[in-house]
Amino acid sequence: MSSPPRFELSKNRRLRSGIELREISRTGRRIRDNLFSVLTRANRLGHARLGLTVSRRVSTKAVVRNRIKRCVRESFRHTQSKLDALDIVVIAQTDAGTADPAALRASLQRHWINAR
Repeated sequence: MSSPPRFELSKNRRLRSGIELREISRTGRRIRDNLFSVLTRANRLGHARLGLTVSRRVSTKAVVRNRIKRCVRESFRHTQSKLDALDIVVIAQTDAGTADPAALRASLQRHWINAR
């Protein structure tokens, strides 16, 4: 009997340092649409890591920014086992603030497929 997959986002699956985020933005590959800009770079850890940026330009309301972050984290949690060993930085674009959750999820799924 096998155990079900775990959909957690532990600390070793997150990019937390500003230095790491800047390095990936400087050297990573960029994929972009009207909702998200995604930067990817290979890592040697054997698993994907996520960094996330949602600025006040997206929305002045923290509730909206937090909703976008929750959506990105949830999508990453369900997809991380299918991703290569990559460092991924997701930057929300201005249109993400007014997009509905289904559009955010669809955009992220396209980015995860292109990031592989």
